[in-house]
Amino acid sequence: MAGVKHYLQFKDLTREEYDYLFDRSRRIKEMFKSYQQYWPLTDRTLVMIFEKASTRTRLSFEAGMHQLGGSAIYLNTRDSQLGRGEPVEDAAQVISRMSDLVMIRTFEQEIIERFAANSRVPVINGLTNEYHPCQIMADIFTFIEHRGPIQGKTVAWIGDSNNVCNTWLQAAEILDFNVHVSTPPGYEVEPERAGLYGTDHFEQFADPMAAVKGADLVTTDVWTSMGFEAENDERMRDFADWQVDADMMRAAGKDAVFMHCLPAHRGEEVSAEVIDGPQSVVWDEAENRLHVQKALMEYLLLGRVNS
Repeated sequence: MAGVKHYLQFKDLTREEYDYLFDRSRRIKEMFKSYQQYWPLTDRTLVMIFEKASTRTRLSFEAGMHQLGGSAIYLNTRDSQLGRGEPVEDAAQVISRMSDLVMIRTFEQEIIERFAANSRVPVINGLTNEYHPCQIMADIFTFIEHRGPIQGKTVAWIGDSNNVCNTWLQAAEILDFNVHVSTPPGYEVEPERAGLYGTDHFEQFADPMAAVKGADLVTTDVWTSMGFEAENDERMRDFADWQVDADMMRAAGKDAVFMHCLPAHRGEEVSAEVIDGPQSVVWDEAENRLHVQKALMEYLLLGRVNS
C-alpha cells in the first residue's frame, strides 16, 4: 500500500540507505556484544511466514525481534489457511492488520510482491526463488568488518546462478563493486531474472579459475537449491569443476575472504580445507544475519534513529 516501505529485493534501498544500515548494524552488534539492553520495538509484532524450510532465517529474525523488545510469531503455510488456497491478497489484508512487520520466505517473487501490495505494514523478503537480499546485506557487512569498504572491490561467484547470485549482481550496481560469475554451461545468469539492467559491474567467465583471479571475496552456494532436488545427480556431474578449493583460493587476491550462505556440503561446492580454513568468514557471516536484520527492522518501523 502507498507510503509503506518494503524490502523485497536489494535494489529497494539506495546506496545512502545501505551506508546508514551498515553503520546501524555495527552499533547494534556492539550493543549485543556488550549485553546492553536495547528495546526500540517494544510491543511490536513480527509475523514470519515460511513456505520454505529454514534454520538461519527463522533464528535470526525471531531472536532479533526479541532482542529489540518485540515479539515474533512463526507461521508455516502448512499450518495456516495460506496453505489451503486462501488468496495471498486476503491473507495480507488480515495479517497486516494484526501485526507491525511481516517476513516471508517463499517460492516465486510474485507471491511476496502480491502480499506487499496488499499489506498495511512493511514486508521483508526472507528468501524467494529469485532473490535473497537479507543474506547479501549480511555478506557485505561482513566484508566491511574484515576488509573495509566494498566499493571498487571484486566478488567472484562460483557455481549456480541462483537467488543469492542474482542479489549480488543487484548489490554491485547499487554499491559500485564488481562481480565475476562462473557457472557451468547451461546455468548462466539470466539478466532479466536477476533484475539486472546494466552490465558495468558484472562479467561472466567460462573458467572459474579466471573468475577468481585477483578477487577480494570468493563465494558460492549449494549446487542444488531448494526446489531443484530432482536435478541433483545431473548437477553433481555438471558442477564437478566448480568446487571452491585451495587452488582456487590461491588464485584469488592474497587477502581474499571466502563466504558461503550455508548450509554447506563439504566436498561438493567447497572443500573442507577452504570453508574450515583461515580465509573463511562463514561463521561471522551467519551471525551477521542477526545484526543487519535488526537494523533493517528498526529502519522499516522507525526510520533513521540515533542511539
